[in-house]
Amino acid sequence: MIIRAVTLPARDTAEVADAYRALGFPVRIADDVTEVMIGPTRLRFAPDPAYRGAHHLAFTIPTGAFDAARAWLGERAEVIAPDGRDEFEGPGTWDSRSVYFRGPDAQVLELIERRALAPDGRPAAPFRASDVVAVSEVGVVVDDVPAAVALLEGAGLRAYGGFATDVFAAVGDVDGLVILVAPDRAWVPEGTQVAADVPVVVDAGLGREVALGRGSRLI
Repeated sequence: MIIRAVTLPARDTAEVADAYRALGFPVRIADDVTEVMIGPTRLRFAPDPAYRGAHHLAFTIPTGAFDAARAWLGERAEVIAPDGRDEFEGPGTWDSRSVYFRGPDAQVLELIERRALAPDGRPAAPFRASDVVAVSEVGVVVDDVPAAVALLEGAGLRAYGGFATDVFAAVGDVDGLVILVAPDRAWVPEGTQVAADVPVVVDAGLGREVALGRGSRLI
């Protein structure tokens, strides 16, 4: 599942623009809306000063580039390292490893190496923003996680990774995942940033709309 675009709110779109620009991603601002291009994925942040909580997005990096990407990130953002640990293996059968960092507007962001993806032949170092493959995870709050999984399976998608609970599930494939979480669930790795309970629109080229509730949808 290739995530083409994501639309979500931001309390301060100017802060978002500055932070992603500092990382090296192309940024465009129009009518207070900030658009960021990450590989083939367009992130669209629309102003909404009133909501609470944190968004979660993950960006796939090329297989074999983890150490170079972590070093690059450490020069440009605050890496999240509870108890000094900054590398995390994925759950279940994900066969991945991640480094998390603090994004603008209280975002919990992640660089993830997915070992099921073959190396693309690019040198691992020096790492650049243009080496990021795509946005491959988008967090979405839903009232009923198993019911939302069933809706997406009805649209031809599948639960992923061999790890799901009543409050967490990933749906999609190694290229793109919707991360479904229950209200008030906090994001890893710290478990303190509660997921933002806001409408999120994910364009994955489904050719149909799947309403996930609370204004969120997959198209």
